Amino acid sequence: MKYAVAKKITGMLLIGSLLLSGCQFSPSPQAREAAAVEQTDLPSLPLGEKLKSSFSDARLQGMIGIAGNEALRLFINEETAEIAVLHRESGQIWRSNPADREQDGVAAGINKDLLSSQARLSFFNSQGQSSTVNSFTDSIGHKQVSYEAMPNGVRVHYQFGSTERSIEDLPVKISKERFEQKLLAQLDKAGERALKIGYTEDKDEGVYVRIDKALQGLQLSRALKAFDAAGYTEEDLAQDNAEHGIDQERSGPRLFMMTLEYELDGENLLVRVPASGIHFPEEYPINTISVLEYFGAGGTNEKGSIFVPDGSGALIHFNNGKIQYPGYQQDIYGQDLTMKLREAGSNETKARLPVFGLIREEGAFLGIIEEGDAVAVVNADISGKLNSYNNVYPSFYVVNKSDVTLQASDMVRTLPKFQKRPTASDFVVRYAFVGAEKASYSGLAALYRNYLLQTGGLPEQQAGEEQPGIPFYLKLIGGMTTRQHMLGIPYDSTEALTTFEEAKQILSTLKEKNVSNIQVRYAGWFNDGLHHRLPDSISVDGAIGGKKGMRDFSDYAREAGIGFYPDVALLNVQSKKGFKPSREASRTLTQEPAVVYPMNQALQQRDRDRSPSYVLSPNKLNQLTEEMLEEMKSIQKEEHSQSLSLKDLAEQLNSDMNPKKLLDRTEALGVVTKALERIKQQAGSVVAEGGNGYALPYVTGLTDAPMSSSQFKLEDEEVPFFQLVVHGNISYTGSPYNLSTYTNPRQYVLKLIEYGASPYFAWFNAPNHVVKQTDYDDLYAANYEQWVDLAAEMYNEVNQINQPFAGRSMKSHESLAEGVYRTTYDGGGFVIVNYNDFPVKVENQTVEAQSYMTGGEQL
Repeated sequence: MKYAVAKKITGMLLIGSLLLSGCQFSPSPQAREAAAVEQTDLPSLPLGEKLKSSFSDARLQGMIGIAGNEALRLFINEETAEIAVLHRESGQIWRSNPADREQDGVAAGINKDLLSSQARLSFFNSQGQSSTVNSFTDSIGHKQVSYEAMPNGVRVHYQFGSTERSIEDLPVKISKERFEQKLLAQLDKAGERALKIGYTEDKDEGVYVRIDKALQGLQLSRALKAFDAAGYTEEDLAQDNAEHGIDQERSGPRLFMMTLEYELDGENLLVRVPASGIHFPEEYPINTISVLEYFGAGGTNEKGSIFVPDGSGALIHFNNGKIQYPGYQQDIYGQDLTMKLREAGSNETKARLPVFGLIREEGAFLGIIEEGDAVAVVNADISGKLNSYNNVYPSFYVVNKSDVTLQASDMVRTLPKFQKRPTASDFVVRYAFVGAEKASYSGLAALYRNYLLQTGGLPEQQAGEEQPGIPFYLKLIGGMTTRQHMLGIPYDSTEALTTFEEAKQILSTLKEKNVSNIQVRYAGWFNDGLHHRLPDSISVDGAIGGKKGMRDFSDYAREAGIGFYPDVALLNVQSKKGFKPSREASRTLTQEPAVVYPMNQALQQRDRDRSPSYVLSPNKLNQLTEEMLEEMKSIQKEEHSQSLSLKDLAEQLNSDMNPKKLLDRTEALGVVTKALERIKQQAGSVVAEGGNGYALPYVTGLTDAPMSSSQFKLEDEEVPFFQLVVHGNISYTGSPYNLSTYTNPRQYVLKLIEYGASPYFAWFNAPNHVVKQTDYDDLYAANYEQWVDLAAEMYNEVNQINQPFAGRSMKSHESLAEGVYRTTYDGGGFVIVNYNDFPVKVENQTVEAQSYMTGGEQL
């Protein structure tokens, strides 16, 4: 898809030719003046048509029915462009904008306007400063909207802004004397008030300074009118800018265009922003597009919750009173490592699934981001801050920005650097609706699970395959590379932490303790250990047993019924041997190779004293994948499974901002899924870290899957939405117990039982002290001997409870009391977990302190 972007904005708006909803608009004087100037290549607003009403509803005054089927009816108001969807089964009406917004006593100014908006654009100017326009203030307000009927919906075209003058026609600074004598002295009280709202006095400098945030919408119009009334001219503006050293490059009018499509698709509403319908001036690149910010928003007198995809999932209850905390905002699939990284908190978990939702007692909706998910952000907030509503909505990155700092002598200047071209994707959100009986996070999870099964987004359930028990996940660490010295000369040496022979002994010990269905991720086994070189060629490290040792271990694992998954990192390159960052690493917006320094967990910041890793360009991924798979064929015996463990391919997603071969994050997603599909074809069985939504069809097991939320201050509950979606199709576990923040093994066991998960440990054979004061000191306390007995006890207890539910989907999860939760599985069996230090009576049965009970039908 190509974006049409205006190259020069000095021109005109063809308003006179537009017929909108049967009304014709005359061009403004400014537009007629602009018509005499050069015409630009910014498209004009499509002519549109008068929509035909197919039906009506007395509850939706001013709206006409434009599309319907057995499940839904779609309505639109041609004056305001707001829509409504009637869910026929439940009778629920879902509006794009709150019906009673005019009575909102909290919202004012631009925040009031936003309640009537269906889309908002944030954009940059040439200095990198950000501003916004919205469809109500800047499109509907100028009567710049047109409509086209679609077979099952409607297409709405918006033009934001006009050729009328902008804030750039007002001085950034003006001297106190000129402000008071040339302006205020010439105005009536209304004009004085308009300028005093838009400017603030800086007494130290003796000037009045423009307040950009105050000069929006109606206030900007009033200020421009006041300057005109005072006789302020272009020459005055140039004089004030020169006097205060302001180099304000005058751009043309800020005109933007965007199309929104609403289409009924069976029981769902599809909302699409086509890439082909997004237009903007080159001087004003769009940063983000936000869509339907107040769709279904709940008011202060309503009960309900917002579902957000934070980690395993979280709920934000309507009107929870936490107005002192920031709103919820998370990038889907985590941060793009080519962008400027913020220092995430130690407990912040990624949003793995591209979904969000809103739950009321009488009904709920789930938003599924189908296209543009790689550049999507989910936003949510509560009432009492900017307005009286609780809302959740998606935003999408169109053009990213970074800053370049130039320094000469004692002068420092920062300039913006923009993404070379916009995101090459449509943005599509599927809204799915349920009635009261399914209006819960469990109901929404079931809806999403069914959606994934229908669209191939989950692997099929392994029905009929009897397993000896639930998986016991074990990460064994083979070797590490450390810096050694001989005769004062430094050299790198690979030091064994667990040889293949030692690994056999560890696994034999586990089996003796009745641990079954062991799944081993073997990390640090090739190309110099944990921080291995690129896997375009693979040499099994001799320090841990070499190629022969690996084949012997593979034979042992196969005969013992143990899963063996050699671990490979493809996206992060931690050794520069054989790797050229200038050619093979992703570029940042400032055109530097993208590097990531490890986190210092104690200080919660990047540790630049340690060796960084490079971000592999997605342009190199497919070739590297093929080379890696060929190498694995030569290492593993042909008759054996080619099982693999993926360290980062399901964990992170990065773009490449190199302008010569730019791949934005949506394009990188296509490359990564192709690599995952190719690996699945050859390997058959794949275990991966993380579990981003796009990776789910290609994996059989997940480690480091989300087992909690980030517990942001605004959130009220964490819920196992992720588990409700994938249980029965993919086995999973969280982070290794011995490297986690758990201090109480009992709490860990209860969590595994509540969430239907498997135990997981990370071990090596060497003494703990060998990793102290190395780049691997985060592995301290990973010597297996101190953990093996506890691991066996945990496994045997969790296996006894979770094994009957293996291969079965979760039907529901609910909180029964404080610290007491029930998980119900397909077929009726359930488990109730009590985290409290005291017994709790539930449905005439007692659940002991820090314990659990099972019941219901057992298969």
